[in-house]
Amino acid sequence: MLKKRLVPKLLIKHRQVGQTVRPVLVTTRGFREVIEVGDPVSQAKIYEAQLADELLVLNIDGTPIGDDKVMLGLIERLAAETFMPLAVGGGVRTQADFARLLEFGADKISINTAALDEPDLIGSAASRFGAQCVVLSVDFRCAADGQPMVMRDRASQPTGRSLLHWCREAADRGAGELWISDADRDGSGLGLRAEIGAEIAAIVSVPVVLSGGCGRAEHFADGFLRGGAEGVAAGTYFCFRDQNPMQTRAHIRNAGVAIRAET
Repeated sequence: MLKKRLVPKLLIKHRQVGQTVRPVLVTTRGFREVIEVGDPVSQAKIYEAQLADELLVLNIDGTPIGDDKVMLGLIERLAAETFMPLAVGGGVRTQADFARLLEFGADKISINTAALDEPDLIGSAASRFGAQCVVLSVDFRCAADGQPMVMRDRASQPTGRSLLHWCREAADRGAGELWISDADRDGSGLGLRAEIGAEIAAIVSVPVVLSGGCGRAEHFADGFLRGGAEGVAAGTYFCFRDQNPMQTRAHIRNAGVAIRAET
């Protein structure tokens, strides 16, 4: 049986320091408020020591990845200095961007806006690099009637697309995984909307990873048990809560979830 995954998120912004631009780790609240945390490589090493299963690295500035020496250098360092699988996204637009990130050490590539603008990219990338490499990242907010709707541009602009319809279409087109982020609950600690995860998991045959709202260890367990997720990702929780991935993992196992217990 495949083990469930615990995935810290590294949200990256570019910061000018003198004449140099450096990657800085941040967390967000509601996709709007940005809080600077520190060095992403140091934090990644801590997560690895605490038994994280995978890292999600997102360039939230959205600069085109093919020419972004700052992000490419960061991915190269993470691949060389840690041994966790790396899922990387932000600024990915073309198949050439996929190839570039894989060359620098990424294991999976996350696409969001590019897939909305050019849905055929999902299938063409899956055909060239394998479906296991293609992750569709989806940001959503709930409309006034409670229906989850796809958002774009850091969840600032509505697309008019139903979250469920877009997830099913992306899986049909060849996406190997779906990473679902609740922009309304981002950084809130209020818990995942597990019922939405369960609806998605019921209509697709690919793994679903949920994020947005984890504030306690039981929220992760809820995502697995009630939300049907194969993975739960979090950023603010691991940066600012008084629990690390190893401690959280113990709580999840005690709730009856099959998750890795040791190296």
